[in-house]
This record gives sequence, structure tokens and C-alpha cells, in this order.
Amino acid sequence: MIKKAVIPAAGFGTRFLPATKAQPKEMLPIIDTPTIQYVVQEAVDSGIEDILIISGKGKRAIEDHFDRNWELEALLDEKEDNKFYNEIRHIGDMANIHYIRQKEMNGLGDAIRYARCHVGNEPFAVLLGDSIIDSVIPVTQQLIDIYEQYKQSVVAVQEVPREKVSLYGIIGGQKISDKLWQIDELVEKPDIRKAPSNLAFAARYILTPGIFDALDATTPGKNNEIQLTDAMSLLLQRESIYANVTQGTRYDIGNKMDYLKTIVHFGLKRKEFSGEFKKFLKDLVKGF
Repeated sequence: MIKKAVIPAAGFGTRFLPATKAQPKEMLPIIDTPTIQYVVQEAVDSGIEDILIISGKGKRAIEDHFDRNWELEALLDEKEDNKFYNEIRHIGDMANIHYIRQKEMNGLGDAIRYARCHVGNEPFAVLLGDSIIDSVIPVTQQLIDIYEQYKQSVVAVQEVPREKVSLYGIIGGQKISDKLWQIDELVEKPDIRKAPSNLAFAARYILTPGIFDALDATTPGKNNEIQLTDAMSLLLQRESIYANVTQGTRYDIGNKMDYLKTIVHFGLKRKEFSGEFKKFLKDLVKGF
């Protein structure tokens, strides 16, 4: 059973400057909800309430967001604003969240290494803090179901256009079913001519504790950083790793175009906005 989740959220978010100069990219709002709240909610909806967030310098807003705000709660209670009072209380109570700082920006693999003491000798989930995946069944739950069957590491993957494989970590392997692969190769941002497939990592993982020894043995790779993909390649020499072709739509909030698409997508899903917003978009498109 997967009881713990790790959410790496230490990056500078340079692609969103100047918006991220004084706030974490993970706190960029999707209408009125910070990106990372959707990620935490996915873990909770998958049955995980023990969460470690790997943060960094300038990320205090994340901690404040998930903390209780007694003054605000008292004000809302006094005004009898039950909707916002219950919503704010839910944020503070939704999970047991712990924090540790990545002292230097040495890559995703290095960030995961900081979780070793927290997760101990247990398998654990990893959810990247700047990616939302909208799905009927939470993607983390999809991976947990596969882990419970095979008791090995599982990664979420999605098909990407062949011309974009050099932007992602890519897997190769043997197809077990329409949605499940057994991995025999992992490559970080491969040349398009050498990519083993067009199945790219999709920001969600279930990892066995063996990943920590693999991370310790991993030398800096792309961008002189400790790449999680490289560590998983070492882990693959000792354990099986599976890939689940994820059922859901992924939005990378570190990407400006995806951020715009996310706001439109979630705006159309919200009942209080959908009708008027849809009409606005139709009228707007006609004008171009």
C-alpha cells in the first residue's frame, strides 16, 4: 500500500518571470486555486495523506497556503461566509504536509534524494508540483493499482508528437496491454533519431526505495544535474519498471501555452463561468 507522496517544488520557475520573481510557480492560480493545491488534492484523492513537499528558497508561500490562518477563519466565521470558511478550513486540513528544502538546484533526481529519511524503506508516489493531470480516475491512483499488482516501480507516460520527443524523458519497452508497458530503456531528452518511442514521462511516478541507492550512484547528466531518468536506468538493472499510458489530460504549468490552455479548460468546467465564458470565447474567435 502506498502511504506517502513526494512533491518536488523547488525550481525557480524562470520561464514565468517576472511573475515568479516573488512567488513560486506552483502557486500560480488556475482561476482561484493554486496549481499545487490540485496536485495535493490528487494525492489525497488517491488515498495518500502523508505528503512531503521539496521546496527551496522563496517558496514560503506554499507553506503558508497549506497552513491554518486563524485570523482569516475568524473573520469569515464572523461574517457567516460558510462557503469560504469551509474551503479555507479544508485547505488547512486536507493532508499531513511536511517540508524540506533542496539547498541547491541540482535536478529532479537530487530533489527526490531529499525524501529518503521521510519515506524510509517504503514505496512512494512522486507528483511533480507544476503539472496538473485532469482525469476521471486520479493518475496517481492508476499507478497505485498497477503497483499493487506487480510490486515494482511504475511511471505515467503519454504519447507526444515524434518531433517533440527531444523535450522529454522517453521510455522503450515491451507492450503488455493497450495501456501497460514493461520498460527496458529510459532516455532523457533523446535525439529524435535515437528515441526508442514517443512515450514520454507524464509527471507521476510510484518508486520503490531502491531508487535512493540508484540516485546515490548517478553522476550528473543533462545540464550537469542529477536526472531522475538516469537513476531509474540504474534501478532498471536491478528491478523491473512498468509504464502506464495515462488516461487524462496533462497541463504543464511551467509552460506558458499550457498555462493558458489550463485556465480555459478549467474555466469551461466551472458551472458558474461555463456558459458566459464559452460565449465570450466564441465571440472572441469570430473577431480574429
